[in-house]
Amino acid sequence: MQHGNKNRTFGRVRSQRTALMRGLAVSLIRDGKIKTTEAKAKELRPLIERLVTYGKKNTLSARRIVASRLGEPNTSIVKKVFDVIAPKFTERAGGYTRIIKMGRTPAGRDEAVIEFVE
Repeated sequence: MQHGNKNRTFGRVRSQRTALMRGLAVSLIRDGKIKTTEAKAKELRPLIERLVTYGKKNTLSARRIVASRLGEPNTSIVKKVFDVIAPKFTERAGGYTRIIKMGRTPAGRDEAVIEFVE
């Protein structure tokens, strides 16, 4: 039963879902903007917002938490969170990303762009 479970499953098991979210998060951090489905963008937003909030703390434990959440062996992505993205949002208390709906594709899915707010 799925009582009280509001997370989207995307028809995947937990390990695949985690890998999907990590991949989307790394792509968003690397590129600044990605195009995906609306559901995936909405599920990605809280993860990214938490990572940026950790980036604003800029402590060793925060760096380790971000690295573990991203599961990224490449340290350049973690460095970018702390050195490039988080300093832009020091005065901002949340709401670091925006989702722009692109409409429905011929395949029947709702496309969206998720990007960092300038």
